[in-house]
Amino acid sequence: MFAGHFGLAAGIRAKAPEVPLWALMLGTQLLDVVFLPLYLTNVETIDNPFGTGYGKGVIHADYTHSLLGALIISLLAGLIARWLWGKRAGWILGGVVFSHWILDLVVHRTDMPLLPDNWGSYPLLGFGAWRFESLSIAIELLILIIGFWMYARSAIQRGNGTRKKAEIVSSIVLGCLLGFALITDVTSLF
Repeated sequence: MFAGHFGLAAGIRAKAPEVPLWALMLGTQLLDVVFLPLYLTNVETIDNPFGTGYGKGVIHADYTHSLLGALIISLLAGLIARWLWGKRAGWILGGVVFSHWILDLVVHRTDMPLLPDNWGSYPLLGFGAWRFESLSIAIELLILIIGFWMYARSAIQRGNGTRKKAEIVSSIVLGCLLGFALITDVTSLF
C-alpha cells in the first residue's frame, strides 16, 4: 500500500490547496518514516514467513503502527501543520497521517496492535487484503486513479493563462511519479 498512500495525498490536495503537496505526501508516509529508524535498530521488524515481495511480510511495527502510536504521530503532525498553515491544515494533515493506519488496516495481515508493543496482549488487527494480491493491487490502483484524477482536475481548474500550463505539467509529473510508485510497489511480486 506504498503507492496508495500517495494517491490519497493527491486527492486530498484537490480539496485542501492550503496544505503543500509535499507535506501531504510526507504525511501519508509518516508512520513508515518513523518506522525506518526503528527497523534499522531492530526495535520494529519484518518477518517473511510467506516469502518476499509485495505484501508477503508480517510487519512487527509495534510502536509506529499501533493504533495509539499512529494517533500520537498524527496528533504531533497535526499540531505542527496547525502552527505552520492554520487550524484547518492541522486537522487535514493529522487526518492524512492517520489515514496511513486505516489503509494499512485493510491490507495488513493481523499484525497491527492497538497499543504500543502490544501492551495488554489485545488481539492484533488487519483485514489481510495482501493475501489476495489482485485485490490489494486493485485497491491501490483505484486509490491512485481517483487521487490523481481529483488532483489533476482541481489543479487545471485553478490554473489560468500561463499558470494553467504549469498546472498541466505538474499534473503530468505527479501522474508519472504515482505510476512509478505503483510499479515499484507491485513489481516486488516478481
